[in-house]
Amino acid sequence: MDSKRPVEILFVEDSPSDARLVAECFRDSEIPNRLHTVIDGEEALDFLHQEVCYADSPRPDLVLLDLDIPKVHGLVVLDAIKRNPNLKNIPVIVLTASAIAEDVHQAYHLQANSYLSKPTDLDGFIEMVHSIERHWLKHATLAPAEAEDPATTAHEQM
Repeated sequence: MDSKRPVEILFVEDSPSDARLVAECFRDSEIPNRLHTVIDGEEALDFLHQEVCYADSPRPDLVLLDLDIPKVHGLVVLDAIKRNPNLKNIPVIVLTASAIAEDVHQAYHLQANSYLSKPTDLDGFIEMVHSIERHWLKHATLAPAEAEDPATTAHEQM
């Protein structure tokens, strides 16, 4: 990933207060980033596939995904990301209020990179977002967009 360009983050969250708090935390980050927030699963899929009003949206480097969102459930969004060859290498962090064991199991089964339950207090929430920032924006190397499949390209040239 080009270190000069900002990290593109897609945040899928229907709670305005949680969205505002996360946006404030990332705005204060020392790592350049652009947070794109959508409020439901349908918008998330449109953003990821650059459809409808998201035709010019960037490919996210990281997805923060709530599970209990309107229109399309977060686990369906996660499954769609991880099944798509052009999106599957995007890290997806489930960031949700649910601590239900089945949700945790299903998220990891669908290849979530992390599962975080939202803290109930403000300080805990801020610390959690800062830990995401430290790990995923500062320390981790995020995967670049999938290049064309060399086998497909070679076959097409024949």
